[in-house]
Amino acid sequence: MTKNTKIPVVPKSLLVPFIAATSIFALWGFANDLTNPMVSAFKKVMILSNEEAYNVQFAFYFGYGVMAIPAALFIRKFSYKSGLLLGLALYALGAILFYPAAENGSYTYFLISLFVITCGLGFLETTSNPLILSMGDKETATQRLNLAQSFNPIGSLTGMLIAKFVVLDRILSADYADSSEIVALGAEKAAEIKAFDLNIISVPYIAVGIFVAIVFLVIWKTKIPAMTMGDHLSIKESLDRIFKSKTFVLGVIAQMFYVGAQIMCWTAIFQLVEYLNESQNLGVDATWWNITAMVSFVVTRFIGTALMKKINPAKMLAYFGLAAALMCGGIIMTSGILSLVFLVFVSVFMSIMFPTIYGLALKDMGEEAKLASSGLIMAIVGGAFLPKLQASIMDFGDTVNGQEVFGDKIAGNITEIHFSFLLPMICLLFVAFYGMYAYKVTKTKIA
Repeated sequence: MTKNTKIPVVPKSLLVPFIAATSIFALWGFANDLTNPMVSAFKKVMILSNEEAYNVQFAFYFGYGVMAIPAALFIRKFSYKSGLLLGLALYALGAILFYPAAENGSYTYFLISLFVITCGLGFLETTSNPLILSMGDKETATQRLNLAQSFNPIGSLTGMLIAKFVVLDRILSADYADSSEIVALGAEKAAEIKAFDLNIISVPYIAVGIFVAIVFLVIWKTKIPAMTMGDHLSIKESLDRIFKSKTFVLGVIAQMFYVGAQIMCWTAIFQLVEYLNESQNLGVDATWWNITAMVSFVVTRFIGTALMKKINPAKMLAYFGLAAALMCGGIIMTSGILSLVFLVFVSVFMSIMFPTIYGLALKDMGEEAKLASSGLIMAIVGGAFLPKLQASIMDFGDTVNGQEVFGDKIAGNITEIHFSFLLPMICLLFVAFYGMYAYKVTKTKIA
């Protein structure tokens, strides 16, 4: 192939299976961002501390860590299509389990349902990402994955809107300033409010469970070729090759920190708005700021994907990582609306990170990408542990009537809620380091 020959991002012969696989990216985006606001919802409905409420995120993202390696071994033995089908089945099952969870009224049952959903998502992500990478020339693999991942935040945006209009705007608990007001109504009335709200929370999950079951049937009927990217080695040989790659190992760490930073920033929008409304009486709506952040994320991901034709993806990752870390610094040092503006700009610069880290870490892996991808999906477990650590910082101060007071100062005039953004700042600095490292490796190989 000559230098003047344009390499297609997606060959025409693979366009239909590419579209089918890409459509699934929106499904896990929907689940992720339907669930983020549920931290706030469960906190009100179940009367929880921040750390207890963040068990929603722990249960949700821990499923990725548990299921990633089994998923990789499964698709290695069977096929990408089989992995997609099993992932969709688990996703649908977990979502429909919200019905008995709501009937029982147990927080634990909801956490189990979320865990089952992400076991399915672990299968879907472990399968879909290397499948997309294999659908064309390796030179355009990172760009191709960025294109497919661009549809993920569309699902995320849909999840946010449904969380607001179907759940957050309809739960009765939101009409009360704190839990003491609900308790004062009496045990019978409080139980009635709780039961109503839990049923409201379960509705979108049950609906998406039914929709995912329909998608299962569509994928079952769609012909997806058994893509290969090189020789099929034994598991031991594959692991030896995978872990000899420093770019891969650092990529797993970078992905863990990125996912943790993303979940911390997108979930903490609700806690930050709660603090600003209470302390400065701003009267702003957290969901609209969350949606603004996601729209910015979507638009910038499409723009970033297009720019990768001209700018090295690793170099872009380094610049975006540094810029996102600086935005976190802005959140820490400011207050009021300005801190929310900085938080939105974090999303702008996070936009290309997940698929770019993924593509760089798996570059030149060949058939071993099936197994190596499990390491990058396991890294999503960072989204389970790091937000819990951030929540413990938010809970650093005192509580009033069982509800956290966010205004306590930790360093100088910096409140605990603002100081907690030091964690995503550190995470994003590592992402910037990884981008620069991968760029140097790329330049060395070319030289």
